[in-house]
Amino acid sequence: MSKYLKYTKSFYFLGLVFFIAWMIFIDSNNVVNQVKLSNKLGQLEDQKEFYLERREKIKTEREELMSNPELLEKFAREKYLMKRNTEDLYVIVKK
Repeated sequence: MSKYLKYTKSFYFLGLVFFIAWMIFIDSNNVVNQVKLSNKLGQLEDQKEFYLERREKIKTEREELMSNPELLEKFAREKYLMKRNTEDLYVIVKK
């Protein structure tokens, strides 16, 4: 037991304990913040992957719309409620 007390009174041991406690709890880059930031980074990478996939899907749909006039007309009628001059448009709202 006295052997362990000898080492705990050492300046280097106390300095090391203080340094470890400082890095774990007090420092702005402490372990808790690093874990939170790591989790957030994972979430953001998942979101990035989702939006990149969505971007590619929209890009292919856009290419398809721009190459096919009939499909473009259908899209405009459905999405933006566009009509020809000779047509009447009735919008049915579901409650």
